[in-house]
Amino acid sequence: MAGFVATVSCVVFASLAILYQIYLGPVLEVLGLLRTVQTFGLDAATCKKIPELQACEKIVLHQPSGLLYLACSTPESRLVWTPAMGQLNAKERSNGDYVATYDPTTSTITHLQLENFISDQPISVHGMDVVTSASNANELFVYLINHRAPPAGQDPKKVGADSVIEVFKTTVFADRLVHMETVRDPAMIISPNDVSGQADGKGFYFTNDHSSKITHTPAILSAFSATTSIGYCHLDHGCKIVASGLLSSNGIVKASSNDTIFVSSNMGGTISVFERQRNDSLLSTDVIHIGQALDNLSLDSRGQLWVAAFPKVRHMVEHLAKNPYHIAPVAAFRISANTRTSSYAENYYVEKVFEDDGTIVSASTSISHDSEQGLLYMHGIAAQHLTVCRV
Repeated sequence: MAGFVATVSCVVFASLAILYQIYLGPVLEVLGLLRTVQTFGLDAATCKKIPELQACEKIVLHQPSGLLYLACSTPESRLVWTPAMGQLNAKERSNGDYVATYDPTTSTITHLQLENFISDQPISVHGMDVVTSASNANELFVYLINHRAPPAGQDPKKVGADSVIEVFKTTVFADRLVHMETVRDPAMIISPNDVSGQADGKGFYFTNDHSSKITHTPAILSAFSATTSIGYCHLDHGCKIVASGLLSSNGIVKASSNDTIFVSSNMGGTISVFERQRNDSLLSTDVIHIGQALDNLSLDSRGQLWVAAFPKVRHMVEHLAKNPYHIAPVAAFRISANTRTSSYAENYYVEKVFEDDGTIVSASTSISHDSEQGLLYMHGIAAQHLTVCRV
């Protein structure tokens, strides 16, 4: 009998150990429940805050001009109207969301006026991409996620947001965005979080951060369910899902020199690497393990990938769901191609560039690196200001 009990005990403990290693351990790591925030990598003396720019979920650097493009709202509006967080009070949302540029050489902020944009409701911005035209280096295409409220008479808490992706064009240093197209496909553009556009002004990839516009699954279970997807749309050919069964898809960015596409997993703590195929489908080629909750991605002019991370998820949830003034620690990782020759080496080298307890920079969902000017830009979906640091 004693031997039987001992055998059963060994099996149970072994099973628990496997369960922890495969499931519970990675979850605790991403949530940061047992993590102590280590403040390093940023110097307050070399950083400045731009309070005129608030609640900018996505920032994109146009490296040739040095201009930073920002998709902004108000912290208060983010608390009530952020479909990605299940906040669906459309009546209390901001009427003044906007896209702006910030010029670091003159500290000039320009709110871009929307031209030819006809809508019965204000724009509600989220993810964004700014792409140089393939035919004109001075022309830019701006792809912008717009979380519209559903048609009149429908309760967004029951049907979700009527999210679309807007396509604009502009020129470098212009003060306006000329509207080209509104792309709506509720069956494919379900819960868009971020977008990566193409240089023809017609095609783009996007992430769906949920599998449905409304979820009845508890948030913690939904976050760790592999049910999200990546979609592709072309203005002439419509939309389709090109990758599915993914875990909490969030940021997306395409390499400028080839057809490699990177997609971050918020609660997975990983970055998936895909190769675009001729039919615009995506082939999974690699997974980069980070180990923290991740948000938006960007690529600098050296081809290095940057990702915003949350060392303590609980603080970020408090910031987004209850109090935008709540400090949330942040981190930034830089990922570059691994040039080591060992056949056992990972394909990518991951480096944590900084981690901050929220004193210098707080609640950043987007990070962009100007490798030519040595500037690091950081902003967040409900953050109080743009942070610019010299590195």
